Amino acid sequence: QVQLVESGGGLVQAGGSLRLSCAASGRTFSSYGMGWFRQAPGKEREFVAAINWSGDSTYYADSVKGRFTISRDNAKNTVYLQMNSLKPEDTAVYYCASARSIGLHTTTLREYDYWGQGTQVSVSS
Repeated sequence: QVQLVESGGGLVQAGGSLRLSCAASGRTFSSYGMGWFRQAPGKEREFVAAINWSGDSTYYADSVKGRFTISRDNAKNTVYLQMNSLKPEDTAVYYCASARSIGLHTTTLREYDYWGQGTQVSVSS
C-alpha cells in the first residue's frame, strides 16, 4: 500500500521560508513523478510544482515560480518543497502526490493517484 506523509508546515510571517517534506513508501519511488498541490479555504485544489522520476525536470505554477523549489532524494524516498519569500496568498493545505504511472511527469491533478494527508501552511501579513 502506497503511503505519502507530509511534514514541515506551520505559521510563518510574510517573506519567510518553510521546507515541506513528503516521505513515500509502498511503491518504487524512484520510478514515479511527484507533485505538490495546495488547497486554500473555499478554493479548488491547484497545482504548485512537479518533478520527474530522476529529478532533472521540474514544472512550476506561475504564482510560485522563482520562489519555490521542488527536489527529491530517491535514496530517502522523499520529495521536498522549499518555499521562500512566502506571501499571505500562499496560505493553504499543501499535499504531495504520486503520478499514476511509471515515468509520467505532469501538472494535471487527475494524473496523480496517491495523495498525502496534507500539511497546513499559514502566512501572516
